[in-house]
Amino acid sequence: MMWTTDDATALRRAGEILTPRVADILDVWYDFIGSTPHLVTIFRRPDGEPDGQYLERVRGRFEHWVIDVCTRAFDDQWLAYQEEIGLRHHPTKKNQTDGVASPARHVPMSDMLALIVPVTLTIRNFLEEGASESDEVEAMHQAWFKTVTVTLVLWARPYAGDLW
Repeated sequence: MMWTTDDATALRRAGEILTPRVADILDVWYDFIGSTPHLVTIFRRPDGEPDGQYLERVRGRFEHWVIDVCTRAFDDQWLAYQEEIGLRHHPTKKNQTDGVASPARHVPMSDMLALIVPVTLTIRNFLEEGASESDEVEAMHQAWFKTVTVTLVLWARPYAGDLW
């Protein structure tokens, strides 16, 4: 990932900016997901309507993820939690954590990996609002991009099975 100690510093700085704005960030991401029919399908009940409680529980975990990637050490505990997140998207555990009856049996890996783009591009505005130097924004944005990418690669691990 070409990760450096400067990236770690920039990501911690990004956390200072993003953590207080995490609800606003999720508003942007949920607007995107809600306006993309094939993405919102994952959160539907058997009757076809979106499951609001399920969306809220997932949102809370998504907010927690933003804070975690910016503030926690990428240690064995963090790595194990990334594995758990991946399993929750995969048929192995999809719908179990929240006890929902969504007809979606998994989140397509292609949808997860494609989210790297909106989750990376939309964060830049938040970083710009919290930092005054453009080079600081760029460093934070690059660190965020690297972190999002490695996280999504880790979440994809269950889809690879024994090939990993």
